[in-house]
Amino acid sequence: MVTTPLVEKYQYQGFFDEMFTEEGIPRPHYKQLVHFLDSLGPGALKERVEAAHRALLTRGITFGVYGSQEGTEKVFPFDPVPRIIPREEWTVLEAGLKQRLKALNLFLKDIYNKQKILKDKVIPRELIESSTQFRREFCGMKVPADVYVHICGTDLIRHPEGDYRVLEDNLRVPSGVSYVLENRRIMKQVFSSVFADHRVRTVVDYPSRLLNALSKVHPSPNPTVVILTPGMYNSAYFEHAFLALQMGVELVEGRDLVVENDFLYAKTISGLQKIDVVYRRIDDDFLDPEVFRPDSALGVPGLMRVYKKGNVVLANAIGTGIADDKVIYKFVPDIIRYYLSEEPILKNIETYLAMDEKEKQFILDNLENLVVKEADNSGGYGMLIGPRASKAEIKEFRERVLAEPRKYLAQPVISFSRHPTYMEEEENFYGCHVDLRPYILNDGQDIWVMPGGLTRVALEKDSLVVNSSQGGGSKDTWVLE
Repeated sequence: MVTTPLVEKYQYQGFFDEMFTEEGIPRPHYKQLVHFLDSLGPGALKERVEAAHRALLTRGITFGVYGSQEGTEKVFPFDPVPRIIPREEWTVLEAGLKQRLKALNLFLKDIYNKQKILKDKVIPRELIESSTQFRREFCGMKVPADVYVHICGTDLIRHPEGDYRVLEDNLRVPSGVSYVLENRRIMKQVFSSVFADHRVRTVVDYPSRLLNALSKVHPSPNPTVVILTPGMYNSAYFEHAFLALQMGVELVEGRDLVVENDFLYAKTISGLQKIDVVYRRIDDDFLDPEVFRPDSALGVPGLMRVYKKGNVVLANAIGTGIADDKVIYKFVPDIIRYYLSEEPILKNIETYLAMDEKEKQFILDNLENLVVKEADNSGGYGMLIGPRASKAEIKEFRERVLAEPRKYLAQPVISFSRHPTYMEEEENFYGCHVDLRPYILNDGQDIWVMPGGLTRVALEKDSLVVNSSQGGGSKDTWVLE
């Protein structure tokens, strides 16, 4: 039986529940939290939830929603029931994430240089050359310390069998880490007593670790680092400003920078200041109108000249998007075996590629049972969840897959794990699906994984989409010592 009246109506069966076993018994690492929630009572809990929401509003913790009828900026939804990961689970996750990033970084180095993996036919050459993220103009270029991916956010789900599996890799401009840090700050304020009862690994050192990782790849002892943002109308602008403040570096837009004599400078009231490292939160296409999109007003004309001469470090490197192309994702286990001679610690989700004739036919025959994704889209956009789609939507995706098979892949619908989530209108708990995005830093010598990361939660009942742009929120994630 469930041991707390607060969740007496809670449905913990039919899926893997993070907090309770199939018998409704709290898992060992959640016992203290369940006891706390039970002793708190619904009235006191509601007061603390409201206090957390006020803190979010006061601190301006927001995200942008493009095309929303309700405005372009919203307070980031936060659920106060933390996700807890015991040490033994985290040890496996940490090792698997380090292994994966190490292999993907080697893959990028190879793809932009000798292309040995293609010559050995581990990956079909046409998959690389047909990707919109492959930047052939940068083949043969050496990047500092051979680091192509400085910052990675890998999305994990817990499979119904109980193990964690990789849903996708984000190696271009992964976002969300500011919410991790702010969630922790709020939990310490609003739920200080229960936080003190657990030995939780810290996350507050992420900004200093990020600055250190960016600085170490540059040859000078004290490089000047900046964060390049598209501007205040970008959905992640809060994060850009937050990280710049926490790291003690300047937040700049393209118009603040200028190229002179193949070096990059920031315009300041004291004159031009040389810039050594750019943590760019802008996609490749918008970075330099002389090389990529000529209509881009977000980038810096001439930046790629500076980059090619090795006079500035860009994090992440140009062209890293080829490694988080959702079609290439299928081959990551083979990439790990090829470069590291190891078996993958973390499994992939079974994936079918529409550009393979046999697999395409399987996709077309089973659209109503599969999740179909666009290879180069993100944020929960460009996706079909077959069992919840209308006949018109299924017909539309059938036509899309037939027209551009390289662009689409499919995966089985997985009822990934749920976690008790507080529903204010009911003053009770409901099991909502959660994923996990740990953040991984690479300085060329060491790979470090933030303990925990961003637990995203689908706040709409029974939804499988956790993205904030699609109605999702987040939880604090506790990795126990």
